[in-house]
Amino acid sequence: MLSKLDEIRLLSQCALADNRDAFGRLVEAYQPRVRRFLLNLTMGDEMLTDDLAQETFIKAYVGIRGFKGLSSFGTWLYRIAYNEFYNHARRHQEEHVEDITRLGDVSTAGTDAIDASMTVKEALSRLNDNERVAVTLYYIEDQPIKQVAKIMNMPEGSAKSLIYRGKDKMKQFIGN
Repeated sequence: MLSKLDEIRLLSQCALADNRDAFGRLVEAYQPRVRRFLLNLTMGDEMLTDDLAQETFIKAYVGIRGFKGLSSFGTWLYRIAYNEFYNHARRHQEEHVEDITRLGDVSTAGTDAIDASMTVKEALSRLNDNERVAVTLYYIEDQPIKQVAKIMNMPEGSAKSLIYRGKDKMKQFIGN
């Protein structure tokens, strides 16, 4: 993980000198978190996650001069990743619905950990895209409500509502 000072230095090198090595270091630092976020949104589709993560970092590189520092670099990246996922979901709505339906039909067997993991994935698949994004950011990525709202470009109250509704739907599905 980069210190705040290292991050600012690397961002400056990217924006002012078009330093690709500096951007590469930023990618190395943030890629695991961006991939994990997208992997949860894509319901475990690693190929789609890789494609969306690659597009996220390409757009970040191209738009690095537009980063104003009003939020953290991580929040800015999550916002780009969210937009990439949202645009993909909108373009492929029918395919996405079929994938969720197939995922819900998967029979789980094995250890309790695998069962629990599949139950959470199935519960996440029952949420609409906005609820899944909000729940993932808040509970899995450990982002505060304020950051969830910024990433999703909505008021904090709306983000709280999405998280509450998503959590409630998941609780009803899991049965606790």
